[in-house]
Amino acid sequence: MTGFRYLSFLTDYGLEDGFVAACHGVGARLAPHVAIIDVTHLVPAGDIRRGAAVLAQTVPYLPPAVHVAVVDPGVGTARRGVAVAAGDSVFVGPDNGLLSWAMAASGGATRAFSLTNRQLWLDRVTATFHGRDIFMPVAAHLAADTDLTAAGEEIDVGDLVTLPAPERVVRDGTAEGEVLTVDRFGNVQLTITASDAAAIGVTPGGAMLLRSGRHQLTLPYRDMFGAVAPGELVAYPDSAGLVSIAVNGGDAARRLGLPAGARVTITAAPQTIPQ
Repeated sequence: MTGFRYLSFLTDYGLEDGFVAACHGVGARLAPHVAIIDVTHLVPAGDIRRGAAVLAQTVPYLPPAVHVAVVDPGVGTARRGVAVAAGDSVFVGPDNGLLSWAMAASGGATRAFSLTNRQLWLDRVTATFHGRDIFMPVAAHLAADTDLTAAGEEIDVGDLVTLPAPERVVRDGTAEGEVLTVDRFGNVQLTITASDAAAIGVTPGGAMLLRSGRHQLTLPYRDMFGAVAPGELVAYPDSAGLVSIAVNGGDAARRLGLPAGARVTITAAPQTIPQ
């Protein structure tokens, strides 16, 4: 597997500083033919789980590429950097679980290498900016026809760090899960899939009962935000095929107090809500 036309890039670097531009510059110098697709650089600082979810939900829509992801609170420590083949792409980043969900979504890791070949790094490596000094240059070399085996020492794919799979259980007419992510609009994405919801009788046009801790709430379940009045809550099957909760024109996470990781259950509501 050598040579790619595209490289994707996800980080928690933000946009206020020159960190993203510096990485782009390294990539452009080493692989000028490669187009860089920015997934996001607004992952909350150090939030590996959020980065993993965004990457996993985005990668199926990207072309074959070297996917570079850097949410790396352990930068400079003993945690290793890796390059991993999965599906028709290569994933480069810290071995802290960030890449694991996206690799699974791509068909699973087939070969993995620890980034031990310093010839693919920048000449000067700092302890706090491996995205610029190690991950981006390695990715650019791989995109520019360097064979994956040149990245460093091969490791067992079973030794890669993986995040626990998002939890969801369907039983006895109830779907149990957790809040997977909260996006910049305050939309609350659950680990419960739209198919799970349909299996327990929650379908668009109906309603669902949401429970979290001692709180419960009946919500209309619709196909879109605009199916309810501005300021009203709505549950819906989102673009990733998961059940999400929104306020039409507002912030559902703030109104409901549902942060990422909050445990939830849903059931079909016993009563209907008028359309």
